[in-house]
Amino acid sequence: MKGEPVMAKHYKTLSRRRVLASTGAGTAAALLGFPSIVRAQAKELVVGGAAGFALWMNGTVSAAFEAKYKTKIVYEGTKSLVNLEKMQKNKDKQYLSVVMMDDPVMILAVKEGLLEKLTPAMVPNLAKLRPGTVHMDGMWANYLQPWQGIAYNTKSLPGGFPSWADCYDPKFKGRLVIPSLQNTEGLANLVMAAALETGKPIEQAQFDIDAGFKKIKTLKPNLLTVYTQIPQALNLLEQGEAWAIPSMFSSNVIPKEKESPMKMSAPKEGIFVGPAGICLVKGGPNQEMALALIDMLLSADMQDTLQPETFAFPSNTAAKPPLGLAADVKVYNLDWGFVAKERGEWVKRWDREMAI
Repeated sequence: MKGEPVMAKHYKTLSRRRVLASTGAGTAAALLGFPSIVRAQAKELVVGGAAGFALWMNGTVSAAFEAKYKTKIVYEGTKSLVNLEKMQKNKDKQYLSVVMMDDPVMILAVKEGLLEKLTPAMVPNLAKLRPGTVHMDGMWANYLQPWQGIAYNTKSLPGGFPSWADCYDPKFKGRLVIPSLQNTEGLANLVMAAALETGKPIEQAQFDIDAGFKKIKTLKPNLLTVYTQIPQALNLLEQGEAWAIPSMFSSNVIPKEKESPMKMSAPKEGIFVGPAGICLVKGGPNQEMALALIDMLLSADMQDTLQPETFAFPSNTAAKPPLGLAADVKVYNLDWGFVAKERGEWVKRWDREMAI
């Protein structure tokens, strides 16, 4: 899925080497697509997730989980749609136990009967999550969610970027870069445009997409470009050609703040959080340990521990907000069911109406 964090090539190599080193080449082949081969009896849990999560899943999470449960995590980092394909192909004999995917792809997995419902009895921390982070009556839950605000160049804008409404100020003529609607992070700009156009709360405005398009078209004079590739956009911001990127992911900017003139702003209207979900694979092996891992990732302790590595917003109400964000910051989850249903037509409309 576009907008999903991209992993450097060596992370993929690391993940595969870890599999080969810890299981042997024969078992590695089983993990990578041949579940009919008899697996060794070693205690391990195979987890599918985003490629960019490999470092902290293979590091902090694996170390804590193995120390507590004496069970090794074998992490397969890829894209959400690839994880879905793995579950589809192995439906009769799953080898993945836990999968971490974007919410729109979770919806597809639910429709195909690939996920097992979670309950607080199975996963105690499920009852401690923020409203809007448990979906479809427990089919999956959000854990750490990259948050979206406005990235800005500190040399061009030393005063920061306090409001989403400021994007429409003529002083930014030719100085803003925004994501295409093909990218997951692009949706927040359209929803915020709908809220500014109608005056409705964001929870309601997200369904008034006509108003969103009406407003966001007026942003075109302020646009330097519309991107599909995040590195391209960040380069323009870092060099000062662009002054700001509305609706950028925190995880792409915060790690660079100390070494570049880029910084994340949490506008006064609030921030959006990415659709990062975790689920139990129906029929997957070692479900007891699978549930233990899900519960650990949903715990306040683990979400606080991972904060310096993920720069994401926690879903557990007892976890601390990311550094630099106020404790009372407004946080918005989009209705990803609505997005999944309508997004194809929105992208076509975007391509017609937002060309610059």
